[in-house]
Amino acid sequence: MEPTTSRGCMGVGAVSSTHHARSSSVIGLTIIKPSSKQLSSLLVAVAAVMLVLLAGVAHGGRRLVASGSEDEPCKKMTVYYHDILYSGNNTANATSAAVTKPAAALSTAHSANGTFFGMLVVFDDLVTEEQALSSEPVARAQGFYFYDKKEQYNAWMAFSLVFNSTAYTGTLNLMGADLIAERTRDISVVGGTGDFFMARGVATLRTDSFEGLYYFRLQMDIKLYECYV
Repeated sequence: MEPTTSRGCMGVGAVSSTHHARSSSVIGLTIIKPSSKQLSSLLVAVAAVMLVLLAGVAHGGRRLVASGSEDEPCKKMTVYYHDILYSGNNTANATSAAVTKPAAALSTAHSANGTFFGMLVVFDDLVTEEQALSSEPVARAQGFYFYDKKEQYNAWMAFSLVFNSTAYTGTLNLMGADLIAERTRDISVVGGTGDFFMARGVATLRTDSFEGLYYFRLQMDIKLYECYV
């Protein structure tokens, strides 16, 4: 019986010694903790990689095409924007409406005719392929503009071009200052969906025609410099 008991004690001792040896080995490891700056950089890098991977999966593996030259956009088009302001007796044809009145004293401070300062207009305007209002529609321009300068006509606008045709589907989102006194002025293309997913670029506006206070037409030359294909 003693030899058996002795072997049992030796077994326990051997296990105990091994356990202590392993514990010493673990305790002996040097644990390096990254600094907060290193950890932040690592998290940003991981997040960026994940976003790229997710974008590729979620949007059919599209790739970014970025133009390296102002003269070589990845996509361009010319369309015509028609704004028909509600006058009180053109309900059937009007596509925009003033939802605030100009601040009378401020609007006429520098011009007897007024500059419409403070007036906000909401619109759902027709956008066509050619100049004529009756020509082929390509999109609707939906958004708003407001007059933001006391001294002269000047506006700021933000809107989406909503496409639903055989040529394109999706949206382009545009915004910026419409410096009406200038012959041409640029506003930014800040994004898009569908065929224009995450597009970036510039739209050059030119007042192509106007009739009194209630109708104007803009020629819009749109050039995209970032396209996903």
